[in-house]
Amino acid sequence: MNLIMFGGIIGDTAREFGVDWPHFIAQVISFGLVAFLLHRFAYKRVVDMLEERRQLIAESMANADKMKDELAKAESQRQETLQQANAQAVKLIEEARAAAARVQEQETQKAIAAAEQIIAKAREAAAADHARMLAELKREVGRLVVQTTATVTGKILTPEDHKRLAEETARQVSA
Repeated sequence: MNLIMFGGIIGDTAREFGVDWPHFIAQVISFGLVAFLLHRFAYKRVVDMLEERRQLIAESMANADKMKDELAKAESQRQETLQQANAQAVKLIEEARAAAARVQEQETQKAIAAAEQIIAKAREAAAADHARMLAELKREVGRLVVQTTATVTGKILTPEDHKRLAEETARQVSA
């Protein structure tokens, strides 16, 4: 295919490098067709899949932030409960001391012991509540991490993977 536009310096250079115009044009058309088909049928699907994964990761991050907020709320509730318990304990101690001034030494000792027992129980109850809430939070965060990891990696996790991820998450939440 010796056309006028392939003459001159371009034609000479192409002939010198051994360009076969009919094959070259056929290859350009084939490449264009393959590129179009790949873009239409493969690239879009891959991009869509990546977008789905990006959204899933964003949702997982939002869930993690939500869990952090819930942990902060639980911590503030624990602090409030502890403050109330301490306030009640202080009040009970003051009442016990006022009663002790009017009662014999033996009765004073009984009242102080009762107040201290109430304080200990209140603190134990607050500590038990805190431990329970923290354990529930660790389980939930661990479950979310395992679920997110399984979804993001696209594989089924073994019970050992579940256990390992739950333990790592529990250590990080505790820290």
